Amino acid sequence: MPSRRTPLALAAALTASLALAACGGGESTPASSASSASASDDGLSVVTSTNVYGSVVEAVAGDAATVTSIIDDPSADPHSYEASTRTQLELSKADVVVENGGGYDDFVDTMLDAAGSGAVVLNAVELSGKTAAAGEELNEHVWYDVETVRKVAQAVEEELAKASPDDAATFEANLATFEAGLDTLQQKITADAATTQGQPVAITEPVPGYLLEALGTVNATPEEFSEAIEEETDVPVDALQETLALFTQKQVRALVHNEQTTGPQTEQVLQAAQDNGIAVVPVTETLPDGEDYTTWMTGNVDAIAAALAR
Repeated sequence: MPSRRTPLALAAALTASLALAACGGGESTPASSASSASASDDGLSVVTSTNVYGSVVEAVAGDAATVTSIIDDPSADPHSYEASTRTQLELSKADVVVENGGGYDDFVDTMLDAAGSGAVVLNAVELSGKTAAAGEELNEHVWYDVETVRKVAQAVEEELAKASPDDAATFEANLATFEAGLDTLQQKITADAATTQGQPVAITEPVPGYLLEALGTVNATPEEFSEAIEEETDVPVDALQETLALFTQKQVRALVHNEQTTGPQTEQVLQAAQDNGIAVVPVTETLPDGEDYTTWMTGNVDAIAAALAR
């Protein structure tokens, strides 16, 4: 369900932002600053919803495009993002926009519509081809799936080459380099899966789900728990007790938790894991400072594999 991904505060913020833009008023300060300079009026401009996709685009575009990531603060909760006039301006100038989709960043489509943008929009969930299993919600965190990121990079290269044919050879070469890094990452995942296969783990929410699946781990978390955390609703008492028992009874080898979103119940689970000697692996939804996609995801793989080897 997308309710957590499209916070109520966004509607009010967006309305205010559009009003300011229409009146020619001053620019509001965004919750997360863009990761690069504002798009120029005459250069190729790409806007991405988060700096994860920004990193992918930068790898393909090189110096041939200005890349702006709307959400790029590694210390902030991405779900609390509020739209701003700066975001509106960046999107109105974009040649290509990369969004996650799946309800994660619906504000992008809302603002593109408001701006009357003619940008090409690449939707990672659509590119992934992933669908929800019967009776389950789609896990929209597709950037934790290496092959989805490969498809996004390929689509970016194709659209950039159309927009700037003179740089097509550069984009093609950059894509080849980026894909070689993804190949190495995938080989690492496959190798580590030999030891992580079948290992029981717990999660606070489905953020790292695709990576954990690729490593062959078994998610032992009650669905009611992770669903409630993701939707920011109270966890049913029975589900919370069942989750805590995973640690007190040592039924799992590790807790993989999203450190960018916290609350009393996630803190309670984290404490239970620590008190019972269960390895804790923090993950994030956006890129940490100084990382690119491949180094970041390689670090996640290393951390999970190390925790399960204890």
